[in-house]
Amino acid sequence: MPQNHTHSHAHSHAHGHAHHQAHAHAHQHDHQDLADILDLDAEVLHDHLTEVMAWVHEQTGDVATVLDLGAGTGAGTLALARRFPGATVTAVDVSPQMLQHLRHKANAAGLADRVRTVEADLDGAGSTGADGTKAAAADLVWAANSLHHLADPVASLARIRGAIRPGGHLVAFEMDAFPRFLPGDELETRCHEAVTAMRAGDMPHLGADWGPLLRAAGFTVQAQRRFEIDLEPPLPEATGRYAQTSLRRLRQGLEGKLSPEDLTALEALAEVVPTRPDLTVRARRTAWIATP
Repeated sequence: MPQNHTHSHAHSHAHGHAHHQAHAHAHQHDHQDLADILDLDAEVLHDHLTEVMAWVHEQTGDVATVLDLGAGTGAGTLALARRFPGATVTAVDVSPQMLQHLRHKANAAGLADRVRTVEADLDGAGSTGADGTKAAAADLVWAANSLHHLADPVASLARIRGAIRPGGHLVAFEMDAFPRFLPGDELETRCHEAVTAMRAGDMPHLGADWGPLLRAAGFTVQAQRRFEIDLEPPLPEATGRYAQTSLRRLRQGLEGKLSPEDLTALEALAEVVPTRPDLTVRARRTAWIATP
């Protein structure tokens, strides 16, 4: 994936992990696939995101303006709007399709009056939209699974620091690796090893410790917390579709990187995974809260 295209990572997401597994900005139908997986991620990991937001609120107190960088389909945007009911939330993403999807969701949730969108590439214009407008300086900047896409994280973080009001906070929220669905499954393990090898070149900061990078950009890191996701049955209704969509996108992204036998087996696994009795969701994400 070209590094000048900074994509969203909703919860993640993962909510975010689909971005890494195919060229998300290639085609309209792929935008739809990606929007679907981000929405599934938000649905399956709803309780997790609620827990994260409660912790953020505890650390920052109430705020009036929030900036969501790499907002994707808006799982974080809407969770922020709900957790901070007095705040205006500006969602920034490089994809106009994602932002349109996000506006529909905000409208359906009755939050449209407090959510605005800005189309921008985090590597380039920062928070300047296509129409030249700038996102206002924010009390709280939220970046979920978007920072590891940055070509030059320290330079971009330094620009982001300039968009935070004195006394404000940045929350960097990153996944350590992609979610796992089948404990002890050797095929899934091989797939994850192949993805890790691919990403070492084009996304070297995936799974990084963001503390030193934040400090290098002039931030003071005030808190860090690891969130373990370990969902066992009974699982949210959307979990089967989440696992299936994730494995299908994994299959697309690993074309030519796995043996033909493994690719065929992965295709077959994606078909049956929703009915697997051992289906779980395991992932780890880490949050850093920093002040400019």
